[in-house]
Amino acid sequence: MAKALLINGSPNAKGCTYTALREIANTLEQEGFETEIVQIGKEAIHGCVSCEYCSSHDGCVFDDIVNRVRPKFAEADALIVGAPVHYGSPNGSMISFLDRLFYSKGKIDTRMKVGASVVSCRRAGNTASFDVLNKYFTISQMPIASSNYWNNVHGFTAEDVLKDKEGLQTMRTLARNIAFLVKCIEMGKEKYGLPERESVREFTSFPDGK
Repeated sequence: MAKALLINGSPNAKGCTYTALREIANTLEQEGFETEIVQIGKEAIHGCVSCEYCSSHDGCVFDDIVNRVRPKFAEADALIVGAPVHYGSPNGSMISFLDRLFYSKGKIDTRMKVGASVVSCRRAGNTASFDVLNKYFTISQMPIASSNYWNNVHGFTAEDVLKDKEGLQTMRTLARNIAFLVKCIEMGKEKYGLPERESVREFTSFPDGK
């Protein structure tokens, strides 16, 4: 059974972001997926300090929710991250979490895992936050699932989001597209395998100053 991991970055465990993610999870379950929503918003999440501990160890030097989510990420066929807008950007806890999750992913093969992001806002900052979240997928060879509108819901409370019929429809459409992509990719992997990965990764840093 295909697995989808959904990350709720909001400090409000059952608020606007959760309501959007729950709509996605319900639809994915109808599509035959196993889903799990992990709430990380109230965790004390340290930012990445670029210590390189994870380059020689299985996980991050800060042994917290990031390390507990890593094996779930490894097993998932799709990762959906949801964040509220704080000051025109995704909330800080979510940024710290994603920085460290992706930096410390190590031997987790993210090629062709489907990624999607969801943003909740009262009024503005949604598309800017949406853009920030999607960048984690585009450096990890993760195809991004889209919907029939930008993946956001509006509201100040969960009850407000339930009134956002367009936003909820966007979430359901997104979920169906995620399911389709995952199924197609699985068929492609069986027939063609994963895309070739070059044995040496080039790294442009210009250390000689030229």
